[in-house]
Amino acid sequence: MRNRRPFSVLSWVSLFFVLSAVILVTTQLVRFSRLWANFPQGLTIAGIPVGGLNRQQAAQRLLEAYSLPIELHYNEAVIQVSPSVFGYELDMETMLAAADQERIRQPFWGAFWNFLWGRTPPPVNIPLRVTSADERIRTFLVQEVAARYDQPPLPATPIAGTISFKPGTQGIALDVERSIQLINNALRSPSQRVVNLTLQRTSPSRPAFQNLEVLLKQTISLSNFDGVIGLYMADMQSGQEISFISRQGEEIKTPPDLAFTASSTIKIPIMISVFRRLGDKPKAETLKNLDDMIGKSINPAADWLMKNVIDYAKGPLIVSDDMQSLGLLNTFLAGYFFQDAPILKVYKTPSNQRTDITTEPDPYSQTTPSEIGMLLGDIYQCSQGGGTLIALLPGEITQSKCQTMINYLIKDRIALLIQAGVPDGTKVAHKHGWVTDIYGVIHDMSDTAIIYTPGGDYVLAVFLYHPTQLVFDPSNKLVADLSRAVYNYYNLPSQ
Repeated sequence: MRNRRPFSVLSWVSLFFVLSAVILVTTQLVRFSRLWANFPQGLTIAGIPVGGLNRQQAAQRLLEAYSLPIELHYNEAVIQVSPSVFGYELDMETMLAAADQERIRQPFWGAFWNFLWGRTPPPVNIPLRVTSADERIRTFLVQEVAARYDQPPLPATPIAGTISFKPGTQGIALDVERSIQLINNALRSPSQRVVNLTLQRTSPSRPAFQNLEVLLKQTISLSNFDGVIGLYMADMQSGQEISFISRQGEEIKTPPDLAFTASSTIKIPIMISVFRRLGDKPKAETLKNLDDMIGKSINPAADWLMKNVIDYAKGPLIVSDDMQSLGLLNTFLAGYFFQDAPILKVYKTPSNQRTDITTEPDPYSQTTPSEIGMLLGDIYQCSQGGGTLIALLPGEITQSKCQTMINYLIKDRIALLIQAGVPDGTKVAHKHGWVTDIYGVIHDMSDTAIIYTPGGDYVLAVFLYHPTQLVFDPSNKLVADLSRAVYNYYNLPSQ
């Protein structure tokens, strides 16, 4: 019988290492098993590290990060708001469930093997999932921020005793839609919780339209004009109108409007009647007479057009009928311009039958500030593709014809009256006129215009009458001042 050999030292050493390895692996397995119940290292949820944390700890850390107030800055004002005010809530269950799936994505023994060898898994981020309500953010910004901190602009104001305006001041307004985006970004960030709200500069508005009427009447009063003045003004964008008659600074009630001598402003109705009857290819002589009648205010040119384009015998009466068909009951031409031309018809209108006030209007041609002003407004609207002329005279008056009419009116350049009140280079489409009696004395003066300006287009008609004498220089200055006042209203000085 062979005797057993005792364990050698080498055997005992080997056994020691085997036992040690088993103990080590067992220890690491126990340790890993504890870690396996938590989220793996390198895992983040919505940018928050949760590696090594269990579900409850991870949820707590997420709440701590995303429940911090949002700090809103409106200039120097600081406003702290809880995310719950905006209806902002974390979809915690969905994010934690996604994290659990990431935890068990690798088999246990494979994960343990990586752990045992110190292999760190690649970083993984579970995206943020939340419920939010833009409408609640918008309501808060409008009711709690904008209502408290916005500063409205202050409109320009007339300077007393002048035709100028004191500049308005800009305001500050919250850009609500852009600020909603910024707040949403901050709510979704665990660290960037400060929002500099987006603000906008708001431009001052014009003074109320009624203030312009007050300024115009004040300008007339300060001029000490002791005759009769009729003024009509219309905004071509909004359609708002100003219309009044003043005698020696006292306003006269209307309607009906007051008849004035039309003088050369009656050539605007003549031009419309001519264009109504023009074909596509008018003769060169016709075009020359149109240019002479409007641009140079030559009376024989007006007579030639009425005789050769409208009707040789009844041209003035047909012009009047055309105006009647457009609803202008107080605008007429009763005869030709040539010396001693007979009156073809006596016109009685609502405006020349007034007994409370008169301007002793010429029985040959009359209009009112509002009617001739509205007629110019019709031409303007027609040149834009709409308005009364196209509607009432389809096929006869076109947008192209109206633009051509305006081009002729622009050629009436005198640097007086309405033109004198606007800066050089301003486009003014107008017709002016004044009449002298047999002694060379002026009693009537008028100008009616479409004025094109950067701040808006408008129509202005001004008629003056004085029973004794209309002194030219102060009368011209008054019309220019009125024109400048309107121009200043539309083109306010910047702050």
